[in-house]
Amino acid sequence: MKGTILKIVQAGDPVLRQQARDLTPEEISSPEVKALIERMRDTMRDTPGVGLAAPQVGVSLRLVVVEDRAEYQAGLSPEELALRERKPVPFHVLINPRLVVEDPTPAEFYEGCLSASGYAALVRRASGVRVEALDENGKPVSISARGWYARILQHEVDHLEGTLYLDRMETRSFTTAENQRRYWAGRTTAQVREALGLQNPSK
Repeated sequence: MKGTILKIVQAGDPVLRQQARDLTPEEISSPEVKALIERMRDTMRDTPGVGLAAPQVGVSLRLVVVEDRAEYQAGLSPEELALRERKPVPFHVLINPRLVVEDPTPAEFYEGCLSASGYAALVRRASGVRVEALDENGKPVSISARGWYARILQHEVDHLEGTLYLDRMETRSFTTAENQRRYWAGRTTAQVREALGLQNPSK
């Protein structure tokens, strides 16, 4: 398995700040891209993470893999899962995705990134989005997503535009992942904002 794991590049690498290019139909059907998808899937699962964009492994292409397994959610209470609108998402591939906000109502939670390893911050995202893309076989797919799934899609498509969650975060909430678990796990966003002396943002 380890032979299939790719190195995840970290914040500061220029590839994370480039706008990734679309894949051509010929590239989508190529053995090289199919192998890249498999290795990205294995890398995401090895970490583990819920999404991985090609720029995060040093490849500036509009390619994303997503999977939010039930086992990743085991540490959250039913109340926390409901608040985040988080449910398992099966593995899938998005090529040349285009994202449209369907429900702009802001949702704010702690968010991390495999390319900013060991850190987290509060990030506001739209509650609902739609993504038009191609699957690994070049077939069109249309996905409407809410809650945590919508957050994952926004995070990963941001990577294709050269944007990191660090650009969107509430800077005062920035923390190590360890301290996020120690001090803020199980607390609502409103409680975190109050403890940090942050005004609740206007809707």
